[in-house]
Formats: sequence, structure tokens, C-alpha cells
Amino acid sequence: VMASHGRRSVHAREDEQRRKERGEQQASTPQGPTILLPPPPVDYGVFMQGLVQAMQTQAQTQAALQAQLQAQVMASRGRRSVQAQEDEQRREERGEQQAPAP
Repeated sequence: VMASHGRRSVHAREDEQRRKERGEQQASTPQGPTILLPPPPVDYGVFMQGLVQAMQTQAQTQAALQAQLQAQVMASRGRRSVQAQEDEQRREERGEQQAPAP
């Protein structure tokens, strides 16, 4: 009988503990209007460093893309001029006259 009584009191204590925890949780939920905390302070030096770094990276990327585009255009023109020279050579071999440029 004593052992079962002991077990009941353990359960009763656990239940009481759970009720207390629930009560604390309910009490910790804000009642009324929500108070907004001010934003954390901003280190403008760090912010400006990041901004400058981003702008430098963008400028480098833009310069690299511009150079790449220019190289592609030059390569394309080079291929065209090589093709034109080969065409002219073929015409000469066949004895054709090149049409005058308009």
C-alpha cells in the first residue's frame, strides 16, 4: 500500500510541475500591444567598406565583360576578313574579277 501511495505522490508532483510550467509559459506570452525594440546600432564604417567593395567588384566585372565582348567582336571581324580573303583567293584562282565595291 505504501509503495502505491509513493508512486501517486510522484505523479501528483509531476502533474503539478507541468501545470506550473504551463502557467509560466502563458504568463510569458505578451499581453497588450507589442513593443518594438529599436534596431541594433549600425557600424557605418563597416557598412561603407562593404559598399565600396561591392562597387569595386561590380566595376571589375563590368570591365572584364566589356573586354570579353570586345575580344569576341574582334575575333568575329577577324574570321570575316579571313573568309573574305579566302573567297577573293578562290575567285582569282578561277579567273573571276571582284565586283567593284558600291
